[in-house]
Amino acid sequence: MKMREAEVVMHEQIGRDEDCTLVAEEIIKMRVALSALARERSVLGDNEPILVRGFFTARRSSAAARPRIAKRRLVPPGAEQRRSRAQA
Repeated sequence: MKMREAEVVMHEQIGRDEDCTLVAEEIIKMRVALSALARERSVLGDNEPILVRGFFTARRSSAAARPRIAKRRLVPPGAEQRRSRAQA
């Protein structure tokens, strides 16, 4: 399983309020291995950045992520009528 795929699976599990411990542990193992490879690359003298094009996906705006919910007044049934009679 690739790291990006594992992250997608983990986020889906979080969204469904499921246990994502196993996937998260696998992601941590992958990151540890990647970190070791990066250190080895640096020790071997390769310090040039790795350029990747077209890898990142556009994020949706925060406004699109959260739909607006209309605010409502929480008043017991008939309370408005009693209130208007008391004011009269």
